[in-house]
Amino acid sequence: MSLSMHETSVPVFRHMLGALSGVLAKGEAHAVEAGFDPGVLLQTRLFPDMFPLVRQVQIACDFAKSVSARLADVEVPSFPDEEASFADLQARITRTLAFIDGLDPLLFEGSDEREIVLRPGTPKERRFDGRGYLLQYGLPQFFFHVTTAYSLLRHNGVPVGKLDFMGAR
Repeated sequence: MSLSMHETSVPVFRHMLGALSGVLAKGEAHAVEAGFDPGVLLQTRLFPDMFPLVRQVQIACDFAKSVSARLADVEVPSFPDEEASFADLQARITRTLAFIDGLDPLLFEGSDEREIVLRPGTPKERRFDGRGYLLQYGLPQFFFHVTTAYSLLRHNGVPVGKLDFMGAR
């Protein structure tokens, strides 16, 4: 039995966004318990040329919704990047989950061969078939930003480990 494009994408995004929500909750709780403003963690970076935690979470959500939307051949919803608190980030994850969970799995049929064009008509234009888009672009990008968000929290003393990153099963 083969996996469908829906099974290979939406459940993975759903699971890892749930895990990300959990590590963010632990990050906020850690800051409160340690007696510092949780907002400080939102602006931490692993290196000066990298995005801060808040942006890593925004981008992870953006990949989950945009990859799912393109595979389902529906319009990619736009979420403004205005999050300024852990509660705001949790709300963004919730909005992202609501969107991807609302996509009918039938919309993904044939998406493995559907052409996906990113940045059409620009020098940065990239073309993929759906399978390549998901497996060589979308999922790696998504996991990069989820992993970086986790690493930022761990680097800043939040007591999280591999089980937190992997999420509850």
